[in-house]
Amino acid sequence: METFFDDLMNSIIEYYDQAIAILPRLAIALLGFIFFLWIARFASRGFTKRIGSRMDDPLLVQFLANVVRITIVVIGCLIALKIIGLGGVATSIMAGAGVGAFVIGFAFKDIGENFLAGIMMAFKRPFRLNDTVELSGITGKVVSLNLRDTQLKTFDGKDVFIPNGAVVKNPVVNYTIDGFIRSDFIISIDYENNIPEVIKLIQDTLAKIEVLQLEGRSTNVAVDGLGASTIDIRIFYWMDTFNPKMAGSLLKNLIFDRVLNTLTAAGITLSSNVMELKNYKSESLQFTTKSDGN
Repeated sequence: METFFDDLMNSIIEYYDQAIAILPRLAIALLGFIFFLWIARFASRGFTKRIGSRMDDPLLVQFLANVVRITIVVIGCLIALKIIGLGGVATSIMAGAGVGAFVIGFAFKDIGENFLAGIMMAFKRPFRLNDTVELSGITGKVVSLNLRDTQLKTFDGKDVFIPNGAVVKNPVVNYTIDGFIRSDFIISIDYENNIPEVIKLIQDTLAKIEVLQLEGRSTNVAVDGLGASTIDIRIFYWMDTFNPKMAGSLLKNLIFDRVLNTLTAAGITLSSNVMELKNYKSESLQFTTKSDGN
């Protein structure tokens, strides 16, 4: 029993002496790693500042800056291992990078897929920062693109993180890449109105709205359908998505208000619900009114 405790104490003392001996190198390695973290942060900011002024795509600059930062951090980690005395481990990591990449790639194929998809999207650039897009059935503004996912901010304030692999595999609908998007809405009128007259009144009204006068993109008014008691008139118009002062909902409200005022002033009657009653009996229909409080 005494021999066991002696061996145990000798092992503890030996490990203690080894820890004391490695402590200076551990401190230097830690300081060196912290230094590399600072360098990575500084290099990432410097890259963004210098390259960002020369490139017209902030999303690509942001992605490349993240790659630069991660690369420097990995180098700092390997150097710290070598300072501690684990150079063999660092060498093994570098030597086994090919095999390790295969094993890790197989085990974490989704992560690797998202990483490669992020690189593809960064250079292909199907969308830019603040573009309004539809990805995997979700519509919102592009906030960021990193090594794993794409972040969208929906119009109701939700932050959605979509894996880059899913973005590459599915259609990407970009509503604002060229700065223009067409929208429309329907106004229903009664059959007693003159359709050509109504269409001309609406077209003249649209022509007076300055924000709709876009080169190469004209408004259009057409009959959309004939209902049981209404004629549906569809109004098509283009809006400039680069105009921050005129959001889609504001522009639609403006057009609707102008058109409604014009039609009302011209005596055009809008549609109302019509109910048809059929009496299959010989007796006359009896209608009664009910007042409040009776």
